[in-house]
Amino acid sequence: MGRRLVAFAEARHWQPFHTPKNLVAALSVEASELVEIFQWSTPEESARVMEDPGQAHRVRDEVADVLAYLLQFCAAVGVDPLTALAAKIERNEQRFPAPTPGRSDGTDRPAPVDEPERTPPR
Repeated sequence: MGRRLVAFAEARHWQPFHTPKNLVAALSVEASELVEIFQWSTPEESARVMEDPGQAHRVRDEVADVLAYLLQFCAAVGVDPLTALAAKIERNEQRFPAPTPGRSDGTDRPAPVDEPERTPPR
């Protein structure tokens, strides 16, 4: 898909505009358009958004736009997105171990790792 997106842009002579700065800005705009669909929904409404064909179509389009700009950004800066994701998951597994049942302090929270406790990653 990434190569197809690059070819699409090349065929239209868009490469001069596909700088990392421009691509990440466009990615942010498209992510905001996805957020907009859910912005004022209750948690229950947001869980049902895909039941409405019109809303489901909007969600799919915005997800495609976000993914397209992310893949183009990755191509521009030389990042393999799947390798980056695998490395990030590995780091998060180390930073946020799964709960250990039956800890002596009566909780099922994991024992601290050599870092201060942090909020879960996004």
